[in-house]
Amino acid sequence: MYNANSGVVNNWLDIAHKIVSPTSYECDLCSLTHGAFLEKRIWKKFKDEGLINMEFYHKDEFLKKYKSKWLPKYTFPIILISDQQGLQSFMTTQDFKEIDSVALLIEKIERFVKQLDVSP
Repeated sequence: MYNANSGVVNNWLDIAHKIVSPTSYECDLCSLTHGAFLEKRIWKKFKDEGLINMEFYHKDEFLKKYKSKWLPKYTFPIILISDQQGLQSFMTTQDFKEIDSVALLIEKIERFVKQLDVSP
């Protein structure tokens, strides 16, 4: 889940924020996977290859879809894995602070998928 809200206005505000003050932009996942205007090619290719089924949500979309009084208080961005026990954290907000490139993010996801053999 991205630490950004959906919608055209929010998208334009995010673009402006990335250009004017990229170091204070609050979504480390967005910063890794997207440039100021578009999704990075390496990330798009990774997603399109279908190594694992992935769903992407903006923060507001996720909270609306999964709204529940039992939903843990997640910080965003976050990557969750859905399994028999429900939603489990794979990468937390803090984990994203330690990743400096989209290539490293992809490597970590691929390593995790191979370890669990959760391919489609």
